[in-house]
Amino acid sequence: MKGEIALGGGKEFDLIRAMRSRWGNRASGIGDDAAILEVPAGERLVVSTDASIENVHFRRDWLTPEEIGYRAATSALSDLAAMAATPFAVLVALSMPEEWVPDLPAIADGIGEAASIVGAQIVGGDLTRASELAIGVTVLGHAQNVLSRSGASVGDSVFVTGTFGGPASAVLAFEHGETPGTWARERFARPQARIREARWLADHGARAAIDISDGLLADLAHIARASGVRITVDLDALPVGEGMDAIRAASGGEEYELAIAAPIGLEIETFTREFGLQLSRIGAIEAGDARVDVTYRGDRVAPPVSWNHFSH
Repeated sequence: MKGEIALGGGKEFDLIRAMRSRWGNRASGIGDDAAILEVPAGERLVVSTDASIENVHFRRDWLTPEEIGYRAATSALSDLAAMAATPFAVLVALSMPEEWVPDLPAIADGIGEAASIVGAQIVGGDLTRASELAIGVTVLGHAQNVLSRSGASVGDSVFVTGTFGGPASAVLAFEHGETPGTWARERFARPQARIREARWLADHGARAAIDISDGLLADLAHIARASGVRITVDLDALPVGEGMDAIRAASGGEEYELAIAAPIGLEIETFTREFGLQLSRIGAIEAGDARVDVTYRGDRVAPPVSWNHFSH
């Protein structure tokens, strides 16, 4: 294992050693007070952090421990995708009660897999006792063509990657004590951070982007406010899973797909061939008050309420 540093004694460091052993070459430098990192010349450092908390973002009977770790890391990595940044380092802060300790190796495996998929190294973190499981993940990336929420211009189109509705459908099933469909559960339990796709989009004219964590319409509202534009969305153009309702799909969170603003000439077919992923035009950027206007089945509708951590 490269960059291995000798750790002290005691249960806490035994647990850290166990995680470091699971991560193997996917980790480096763990054991110092801080990580020392270098950013490629000519690129900018992009940093984000995200928390995944038991009974807020997941329930123990919904996911395996490995899926919980994978999902926590992927949700943070998705923030780098929103900025068109390439991840290179991950730090993990784990707070857990005693009853979760036997599941720590599986949680570590999930985190390690998510980091490995995007080519990032796990370089440090923290471990402490708590009353509920909480996984805080900090991610570092680098980028030349950084996307932000404030870059949308009047005349741009709004595009989204992927197909929507799976996570919302899975959560609805879980809450009713039912088993979600295979596709819906996979979309909820094993989202993908669209790292490569975002870099391609940034290189081919995208001006603004956001990852869909709180719901498509709520997240588009962030672009509208940051860019000072009105966004019009046609939900009939939104790709949704079979049997899914477009309004619910547009308000459900944790999709981790991308919504972007880009010129109308964006090469949709080239993107689809490159990534095997659908890219769909669903709206437009217009002059006007900073808001999102929504049409569905030909009628204008009020944007449905999306997830808000402080209103539930």
